[in-house]
Amino acid sequence: MTRSGRMMLAALLLSAAAAPALADGMARPVRIAPVHFEEREQSITITGEVVARVETELSFRVGGRITGWFVDVGDAVREGEVLARLDPEEQKADVEAAEAGVRAAEAQLKLARTNFDRQKSLLNDGISTQRDYDDAETALRTAESAREAAVAQRDTAREVLSYTELRAPADGIVTARLAETGQVAQAAQTMFTIADNGPRDAVFNVYESLFFAQPSKDGVTVTLLSDESVRATGHVREVSPTIDAQTGTVRVKIAMDETPPQMTLGASVVGVGALAPRRVAVVPWQALSGIEGKPALWIVDKANNTVSLRPVEVLSFETGAALVSGGIEEGETYVADGTKLLRPGQTVAASEGAAQ
Repeated sequence: MTRSGRMMLAALLLSAAAAPALADGMARPVRIAPVHFEEREQSITITGEVVARVETELSFRVGGRITGWFVDVGDAVREGEVLARLDPEEQKADVEAAEAGVRAAEAQLKLARTNFDRQKSLLNDGISTQRDYDDAETALRTAESAREAAVAQRDTAREVLSYTELRAPADGIVTARLAETGQVAQAAQTMFTIADNGPRDAVFNVYESLFFAQPSKDGVTVTLLSDESVRATGHVREVSPTIDAQTGTVRVKIAMDETPPQMTLGASVVGVGALAPRRVAVVPWQALSGIEGKPALWIVDKANNTVSLRPVEVLSFETGAALVSGGIEEGETYVADGTKLLRPGQTVAASEGAAQ
């Protein structure tokens, strides 16, 4: 072999020794990183809407034909304002009959009192008998009771007549109207829905899984979707006991401490809540592998530079990273990049630092 041939062969051997060995059983180049836990506070951001804390469904307390309605959806109403009216002719007739009954009862009472006074006078003069006096007293007491019953019946008839007018129970805004002129309304049939002008809530549909996390005690920040500068703070006031079968969410109401005027009824808002801090290790997403359908990490045995696949608990995902809450220990070393060709027991040639 010539001198130039020997030099070429030596160069090939040197380059082969310098190249990484990728055959099975040989060390594979990977990038490793140490496991480091930190306290991480997660936030939850969801979209909802502003609703009145108190909404009242209004209905007539008697049935009848609607002769007119005077407000529509979106109208502001004042307490006591007439919203709709029924035909009152039947109720007016009942009032007139009850008033006639009161007049008849008063006439009977006047006659019974006159007869009682006469019998009392005759008894004192010794002309009448005790029996006649007792009968007159009984008739008087009966007439008094009859008049009281007639007055009560008249008052009831007048009250029923007032039921033919549907009035607003408080200041508010009409959010629904089901009344139409000429419609025959049944007693207790909803005609209007009024949102009171009082405190307001922000309502959100929250996924059930969020209830397994421990919330922070700092409450919830509610921001107007169209203007981030408009915001309010609040706390959870009510959680629906049932899950929506279609969306798989739970309805949660947040009571706002003070509602900015820009947060009108139906306004879209964003709620941001914080979960209690959790101890997690932040690992790049490419470090995750899988074992039996569960997330796993390749853990490096520092004694012999071999790797093993270990299942881990992932709390949640962030952009480009996963928050691991269990399955690994502080100070252990995991493969941060280069996991695709690894197998259990594989020897690795590691370089420090998480993958970019």
